Amino acid sequence: MSQLFYIHPDNPQPRLINQAVEVLHKGGVIVYPTDSGYALGCKLEEKAAMTRICRIRQLDDKHNFTLMCRDLSELSSYAHVDNSSFRLIKNNTPGSYTFILKATKEVPRRLMNEKRKTIGLRVPSNQIALALLQALNEPMMSTTLMLPGNDFAESDPEEINESLGNQVDLVIHGGFLGQQPTTVIDLTEGTARVLREGVGDVSPFL
Repeated sequence: MSQLFYIHPDNPQPRLINQAVEVLHKGGVIVYPTDSGYALGCKLEEKAAMTRICRIRQLDDKHNFTLMCRDLSELSSYAHVDNSSFRLIKNNTPGSYTFILKATKEVPRRLMNEKRKTIGLRVPSNQIALALLQALNEPMMSTTLMLPGNDFAESDPEEINESLGNQVDLVIHGGFLGQQPTTVIDLTEGTARVLREGVGDVSPFL
């Protein structure tokens, strides 16, 4: 069974955050809260952990994985961004958006969309997610926790722990969240294109 940590949504306990990061450093898969439901996460270089996440979500190679970043300082290392796209991202982060961008060589090939060589990037506004990223000191590979056949993000950490307890190493209980996933914005062609309407307001991109 996975561990279950109760972490305060507004004032995350540093001791528990550090223990969660330790799980990531050991190659673990965690379930953690974001500003748009719960997500699955692991370290970028942990191939076996990523395989486990793909199995849980039943994902194929067309899926855009997301790099969760604590701020925009890591953006240029992992994605090609022109000035107008950068302004759009800066004006709407942190927030409930995933931005699809052309990936740089820093991104492991298995994380990219196979054909388009793209990656999703996002800066969450959830305090627990930000504390994790700050303590990890690098982006985290992530994907919204949407179970096969569902169109919504999982929002109840106790239900998640019951259904996925044998498949992940840690579930962080950060409260009951909304079920809508992020709004996905494609910025690969120079102009913004809304691929999925979720929690984030689409009006800045129309």
